[in-house]
Amino acid sequence: MDEVAINAIFQPKASKQEAKADTTTRVAREIMDVEVAKREAKTERLRLARLEREYAEADKPSKPAAAKPRKAAVAKKTKR
Repeated sequence: MDEVAINAIFQPKASKQEAKADTTTRVAREIMDVEVAKREAKTERLRLARLEREYAEADKPSKPAAAKPRKAAVAKKTKR
């Protein structure tokens, strides 16, 4: 039998170090996947809230800005 067939049938055993590293990697990836899913859900929720707020604000008629009273201009003194 060739090497590929042998490895397909008889899986080589991982050493203790490799097994522990594989476990650590798997757990770390699971944690990161959960964090990514939470972040994406939060982003989607916030995006929808922003769009709803913008839609509600667009429906309101905007009031014209109130004119502010101007202060009298102070004449500058010139030095002689």
